[in-house]
Amino acid sequence: MDTVIHTEAWIKKKCEDALKNPSEFYNEHFVNNKGNIKHTSVLYTEFIAQFLIDNIADYKNGIKQITREKSSYYTCSHDGEYKVNPAGEENKKYDHKEEKIAMDMYKACQHGGEFDVIGKIIDYQTPLKNIRDDKAGKIDLLAYNGKKLRILELKRPDNNDTMLHCILEAYTYFQTVDKVKLIKDFNDGCHLDMPENEGIVRASALVFENSRQYSDYNEYSALRELINTLGVEVLAMREENGEYKISILHEVKE
Repeated sequence: MDTVIHTEAWIKKKCEDALKNPSEFYNEHFVNNKGNIKHTSVLYTEFIAQFLIDNIADYKNGIKQITREKSSYYTCSHDGEYKVNPAGEENKKYDHKEEKIAMDMYKACQHGGEFDVIGKIIDYQTPLKNIRDDKAGKIDLLAYNGKKLRILELKRPDNNDTMLHCILEAYTYFQTVDKVKLIKDFNDGCHLDMPENEGIVRASALVFENSRQYSDYNEYSALRELINTLGVEVLAMREENGEYKISILHEVKE
């Protein structure tokens, strides 16, 4: 079998091909490549980030919105409880996964609790698909603080995805969701009174301090420029005395 040499020309071609379907760009394997492009001093993350900056209109405009016409974004069965097996044990798929952290954060807000910066978690694993064949994931967390409705892409402490992947995933979900319908559905389902204005919705990456993503953010300048260009907020989280503390790592300029 021939060995693929990841040259700059190779990664540029991969980026150009991925740009034909921007909604799936974040899912491309090369987005999670780490370190330098072989035989160069060029970093994968920086090269890809700069490519997207140079082609930003095609990227942003190419992510298609999906409206959940057949059902609500709000899922009434979400109760923050882990699934249990017949023996009464928690399903092990939740061990140390984003879903478990998300559900714990959701439960913490069910009796008046709120988090710094983001406010109250109002949902987790919010579906984006309208029909089964739609290619779209789920929003890890939705949070509302009285001013902003945040679409949060959460990464657990040991997640090894690049920050580039995290940012692009958060932005893709932000572009994919019908923001006005999202607001209406949660106003109805959660008895909220959010303004029906898509300007209150924000894309946010929620990563743990000292994680891979946290280090990437501090290391890569083109990545930070791309984050600015996309208007994605970056939040840092740490666990302290059994509670999650959140602070702003990268603020969105209004």
